[in-house]
Amino acid sequence: MNKIYVVLIKAHTGLGSIARKLKGFEYTHVAVCLDDKFQDFYTFSRRKHYLPADSGFMVEKRDYYAFGEHQDFKTRVFEMVVPDENYSKILSFIEECRSDEEMLFNVISMVFMPCEIYKSHNCMTFTAKIIELSGLINLPKVYYKMRLKDIDSVLRPYVYSEGLMDRQPSAHYDEYMQKYNIVTKVVRTVKLFGRLVGRMFTK
Repeated sequence: MNKIYVVLIKAHTGLGSIARKLKGFEYTHVAVCLDDKFQDFYTFSRRKHYLPADSGFMVEKRDYYAFGEHQDFKTRVFEMVVPDENYSKILSFIEECRSDEEMLFNVISMVFMPCEIYKSHNCMTFTAKIIELSGLINLPKVYYKMRLKDIDSVLRPYVYSEGLMDRQPSAHYDEYMQKYNIVTKVVRTVKLFGRLVGRMFTK
């Protein structure tokens, strides 16, 4: 039996707090797990906690969400039982995102306007695409226009649990929490936007 778990996450980050106030929705991030151990969270996100513009495909760990003094984080989890053929498509899509060095983080679609940009995803479009590939749900809109509230709405029949998930230590936590100076942050942000805008007009 093939199961996938979509996990809505209430992020402890400053950006997460701002998003909650602006969007009026408690959860500010989403990821996919392939088992109920909830140790590997597949998504598109920042690769370094203090360098948001260095983002892309990630396999996040619990202590990336419950970092610093935080010992847990709130989640809403959905469980989906997926047919073999569709499960294979999901695994292939995840591997494609993992292995393609051209894949970018689509911050434009996340922050400004829902749009499809060549070889790019954010946590919402990545998860929505997996939901679509499951074959269990007809999305109410094209996958790259799905927002967190939309994902929550279509998955309500599949609610598995809701509550706090405990922190667990991971091998690369210290590397993930490395700090960067403002120049590095600005340069990385300009480069990311430049590559995304370039693809909007050339791909």
